[in-house]
Amino acid sequence: MNITAPPRFGYADSPFGQLHYAEQGTGHPLLLLHQTPRSWDEFRELIPLLAPHRRVLAMDMLGFGASAKPPAPHTIELFAAGALALLDALDIERADVLGHHTGGAVGIEMAAAAPERVGLLVLSSAPWTDARYRASHADGPGVDEAVPSPDGEHLVRLWGLRRPYYPNPVTGLLDRFTHDALAPGVDPAEGHRACARYRMEDRIGLVKAPVLLLTGSQDPFAFPAMTPLREHLTAASVRSAVIDGGTIPLMEHMPAQVADAVAAFLTDG
Repeated sequence: MNITAPPRFGYADSPFGQLHYAEQGTGHPLLLLHQTPRSWDEFRELIPLLAPHRRVLAMDMLGFGASAKPPAPHTIELFAAGALALLDALDIERADVLGHHTGGAVGIEMAAAAPERVGLLVLSSAPWTDARYRASHADGPGVDEAVPSPDGEHLVRLWGLRRPYYPNPVTGLLDRFTHDALAPGVDPAEGHRACARYRMEDRIGLVKAPVLLLTGSQDPFAFPAMTPLREHLTAASVRSAVIDGGTIPLMEHMPAQVADAVAAFLTDG
């Protein structure tokens, strides 16, 4: 089926305030959850590739983009509640979910807290947030931390912290990251802190939805997490896919490869 209509945008009312989202396609819903500190824009290239298969919804998670900004501290549980609130507002009882990096942790919590609401679950480059992870982040996430300064030095710092993990040419990709990191009300590091507060080891065993573990081979944080994630998804059937050359901005850097892997899982999962 050819999708001719471009994505449409909307705001949904929720108990947390308004939630912003993009939507394209028809059929069974697929909810896309971005990494910290991005927005729906992380999936700009992926949405039209998946829209022939699903009604694709890419939200600005609670606290990001143009969605409502609750006060810190933020938690993965809060982000998951915001995602479920969007489904409620759109009268969606059950959806497939794809979460990338922080969004993957949110997807795990959604499937653990409300298993009847999540059909298939794609964990793209999800972290494994056990006690060792929490200890390693006790002094901060080590990325996306930059105190605003009058001379604009924080802009260079934000760019420099991400630069080693982005493929060449970096300018377009990092421009988009910086735009989201500087969105009004967004703390670029708070989503990482939320991951470091999350006791994933207590929740992941409750996930019963079929899972696709997806990551890029060159993602230094997510690729090693695939093994413990698989080992702790004890109640779920699990498939894995590794995209050769994929890095942290996997969604916008290699959308065709991501779409192929996800579409195959949505069809057969």
